[in-house]
Amino acid sequence: MSTTHAIPLDHAGLMPYLVVHDAARAIEFYRSLFGAVEVSRMNRPGSERVMHAELVIRDAVFMLSDEFPEQGHRSPLAYGGLPPVSIMLYVQDVDALFAKAQELGAKPIMPPTDMFWGDRFCKFADPFGHLWAVSTHLRDVPPEEMAAAAANFCPEP
Repeated sequence: MSTTHAIPLDHAGLMPYLVVHDAARAIEFYRSLFGAVEVSRMNRPGSERVMHAELVIRDAVFMLSDEFPEQGHRSPLAYGGLPPVSIMLYVQDVDALFAKAQELGAKPIMPPTDMFWGDRFCKFADPFGHLWAVSTHLRDVPPEEMAAAAANFCPEP
């Protein structure tokens, strides 16, 4: 006998849910770039449009679907700009991933840069309009050093 859990045991408490134009192509992009594993996919009956899919990058689940404008579900591309939210991911080699992202059609926003908080960090928009912030952690920065570096990075007006 199975026990039903209010929060599925294989899901974190917080997961991104992306609405994309051409979900099948997005799934392939995330597989190719991040090594995402497709866990499930449900197409709209009688259609190739993806109503819901779940993917995993390492131990993080994220979900996505095609646009369904008739239900108010639109991708960032429908709004003509970058979203105000980015998805953060740590990787082994941010430079290699940034280069591969561009090869796969991502738009560079910020090239990999060594940042004051100890990460090598970059940003790009995937071909579906979602903003990704990707880092490789280089070193732990003591709090005093971080505070001083942050003040220099973002001086008061």
